[in-house]
Amino acid sequence: MNEAATPNDACAGLTLLARNPTDSVTEGFLPAAARLGLAVTLLTDQPDVHRAAYERYACERRGGGPSAGALPGRLEIVPCDVQDVRAVIARSAAQAARVGAPAAVFTNSDHLQVQAALTADYFGLPGKDWRAAFRTKNKAELRRSLAAAGLDTVRSAELAPGDDPAGHGVPYPGVLKPREGVAGEDVFLVADDAELAARRAEIRARRPGAALVLEEYLDGPLHTLETLGDGHVLHPLASFRTDISPPHFIEERLTLLPEPPGPCTGQVLEHLRALGVGFGACHTEYVDQGGRARIIEVNYRAIGDRCDLALAEALDLPLFELILRTHLGEPLPDALAVRRGTRVRMEYVCADRDGTLKAAPEAHVQEADGVRLDYRPLRETGERHPLYRTNRDFLGVLRATGRDEGRIDAAVREFLAAHCWEIVP
Repeated sequence: MNEAATPNDACAGLTLLARNPTDSVTEGFLPAAARLGLAVTLLTDQPDVHRAAYERYACERRGGGPSAGALPGRLEIVPCDVQDVRAVIARSAAQAARVGAPAAVFTNSDHLQVQAALTADYFGLPGKDWRAAFRTKNKAELRRSLAAAGLDTVRSAELAPGDDPAGHGVPYPGVLKPREGVAGEDVFLVADDAELAARRAEIRARRPGAALVLEEYLDGPLHTLETLGDGHVLHPLASFRTDISPPHFIEERLTLLPEPPGPCTGQVLEHLRALGVGFGACHTEYVDQGGRARIIEVNYRAIGDRCDLALAEALDLPLFELILRTHLGEPLPDALAVRRGTRVRMEYVCADRDGTLKAAPEAHVQEADGVRLDYRPLRETGERHPLYRTNRDFLGVLRATGRDEGRIDAAVREFLAAHCWEIVP
């Protein structure tokens, strides 16, 4: 490994891999890179979409909108097939010859963790173990790795293209999903062999050649554990309680739990260490079955859908800077000074039909009775969309912050009752 890069060094550069723009990058990591004085080279297969997103963000800031934080003054958007690690390394090497080698390689994308890890290793930079990134992305390998460590008994079966699903050994009801899927896309609860066959054919029609996994359905309270590590120390930061909509597993709300970080924290950390997870941010989803942690999935990146922004604010922690500093090779302190006692509720307004969004509230912030409400639209009025049955159906997100959970819940109810989201055919 190379020595840690020094932030604010005039030559320090961050290579950031991304697919579509996200609030995590636009409002979190890019402003954090600016505060650290890093020049950013953003490699993406959607350069025009990123340019448009950052122009909108800059306009919001100039117009006094709700967004906070400046984009780096040295931000270069470079076209690249970021899903192909050979293309990423080749493009990064070309950039290094032109502007100097990067000080860090980073991504917050589920799809690009292995590529970022291998690219960092190619340049001799700190980064995640690519094997751990692969284990967490590939849900079948995640199950095999945990079972081999004797830590997990969630029954599952990998269904590769052409496999006969007979005798899969998973009890019904089961959950069928893409092996490398994200965001609840094409995730189905199946009750028997007939429904398994039908849903399998349905997914394969949309994803030709995709491998699937069938897993035991885990019933019980759904939680997350948010962690931050530097490869040596691993900090449990916080936990959210998650409410989902049946039967499509779409997140409706997340509630930040009071300290300590959450139930089963020690067990979840043991699972993460067995997987080799411990560098940078990680977002783990699990079910608490009577004090027993049952892992659903491990997302080796920061929590999304604006929860990371809410978490940084609630904990009064420079979360995005700390994540980038680990990738620059800086060690984390043995203890993090975080603020406790702040309650947060994230409420997602979700479309229930396809069509055009005719009316919806605009972004705004209000504060009353000890509760701060921050609403952000996630879909523009006039846009037409099908019903995806995933988080792509989100119309907007409401963040409610305060010290009293009862007041927070009341403020959320009042906000939702006072506003209308109208979808027309």
